Amino acid sequence: MSRINVARVLLAGLAAGVVINVSESVLNMSVLGPDVMAMSQKLGLPPMAMNVVGGFLVLGFVLGIVMVWLYAVARARLGPGSNTATRIGVAVWFLTYAFHGIGAANMGMMSWRSTGIALVWQLAESIIAANVGGFLYKEAAS
Repeated sequence: MSRINVARVLLAGLAAGVVINVSESVLNMSVLGPDVMAMSQKLGLPPMAMNVVGGFLVLGFVLGIVMVWLYAVARARLGPGSNTATRIGVAVWFLTYAFHGIGAANMGMMSWRSTGIALVWQLAESIIAANVGGFLYKEAAS
């Protein structure tokens, strides 16, 4: 069994993070922009400050790195390739986006329509990000 290539986890994770951050930006500003603004006003929140946006960007990169690390760990059991990356993408989607999105909709923080759009979008995003990261990840030489 090969050791995890930490440098490749970071590199591939950052690439997966780019996919996540670009996708989330398009989703939240363009696709769901009016709904996000309405939710913010409903909750009495001020417009999103740049430090908050920066925090989300950092979290997107961290999520990409964690996703690729999970892929690297799963390769030993499930084998390398798209099937393993897709499984990791679905698992990460469920543990992050689905869990949070359904909870937010249940509390009335977001409409079920917007939640449904976001969840389908984010499932595709997670699968694509995991596959990009998985494609770029290579095991360390023994």
